[in-house]
Amino acid sequence: MDRVDERRIFTVTDLKQYTYCPRIVYYTYCLPLIRPTTYKMDAGVRAHEKAGKREERRTLSAYGLEEGQRHFDVWLKSSILGLTGKVDMVIEAGEGDGRELIPVEYKQSRRRIGTHIRHQLTAYGMMLQETWGGRVRRGFVYSLLKRRAEEVRLTERMQEQVRDLVTEMHGMVERERMSPPPRSPRQCVNCEFRRFCNDVL
Repeated sequence: MDRVDERRIFTVTDLKQYTYCPRIVYYTYCLPLIRPTTYKMDAGVRAHEKAGKREERRTLSAYGLEEGQRHFDVWLKSSILGLTGKVDMVIEAGEGDGRELIPVEYKQSRRRIGTHIRHQLTAYGMMLQETWGGRVRRGFVYSLLKRRAEEVRLTERMQEQVRDLVTEMHGMVERERMSPPPRSPRQCVNCEFRRFCNDVL
């Protein structure tokens, strides 16, 4: 994939939201003045701040590692993907040819890991590989409610999907054409944009 035109750089959160519901990205970029802020968003920010402080005191056993260096709130930017974002934590383990970079995201949820979260982790892994070098083959989602980490394999297939999704986002925003709603109306129940979609719920 060649370097993208930098006229628009999406965030990794945009990518995650697009996988969950493309309309969120449409509203964000095509109707930017209407985006509301919800209690859920604010609560998530506070929970992430507390999680980082606790993480500093923990061992790496939750990730199946005996040792490694932790980097918190790491900003990444990829000129190839055309994405920017802040990953909650990066674990740097091993040295030389065995050096491994592992992106970790904290989630305030007990639910199983959805495809949108897998795409988010995969994007961070691709960005780490581009900007930091080293091997990136897996990531983790740490549930703040279950206090447990779950491994996510960052496969070639997922990487290809990330590239395709970024291309789709550019196309949607440039055409200013809103996508159909999600297949499941359950995804719309707590959405901050629900009142703007007149064809669901």
